[in-house]
Amino acid sequence: MSQTAPELECFFDCSSPWTYLGFHNIQPLAAEFGVEISWRPILVGGLFNTINPSVYAGRENPVPAKQSYTHKDLQDWARHAGITIRWPMTIFPINSVKAMRGCIAAGRQGKLVPYATRVFEAYWGHDRDITQEDVLAEIAAASGLDPDQMAAAMAADDIKTELRENTEELAKRGGYGSPTFFVGGDDMYFGNDRMPLIKAALTA
Repeated sequence: MSQTAPELECFFDCSSPWTYLGFHNIQPLAAEFGVEISWRPILVGGLFNTINPSVYAGRENPVPAKQSYTHKDLQDWARHAGITIRWPMTIFPINSVKAMRGCIAAGRQGKLVPYATRVFEAYWGHDRDITQEDVLAEIAAASGLDPDQMAAAMAADDIKTELRENTEELAKRGGYGSPTFFVGGDDMYFGNDRMPLIKAALTA
């Protein structure tokens, strides 16, 4: 492994607005260092269910002041990144399993970034239901992918297995949420706000 271009991995689930920010912000940082990102789609709900159930407790008993600031903080970050994030009024939390299988299928055709970006935009920018096949078909077509082939891939056992194994691998490596980044294989960073630390690790 080159010292000037260490491996950079991103474990992510499109159901999180903070992941949208991390997904967006890691790309120019990787480009700055000439590092290729290994995108690892996961199901963050699987992590919450097995190793981080505190997320559910926080949702059931939110602290009003913290909740208010969190929404303000999210908008500050969105403006800083130059993207639009609107909290979904229709469905939250959302089942992202089909969309994340789609990310794996798109990645096999070299189209993960445009596909995942459109999934993020659909849900977090336009409050669209990314569980619906017609919405995912539209995203696939706009990303230069065949919607019918993508629908078939989402139902394929190997795609399902890869998504599950990615999620299990992240848990084994100490991850507990999305986005989670690794530099050089074992140097873990959690969250969009860790970009300065990731940059320092890439510099080192």
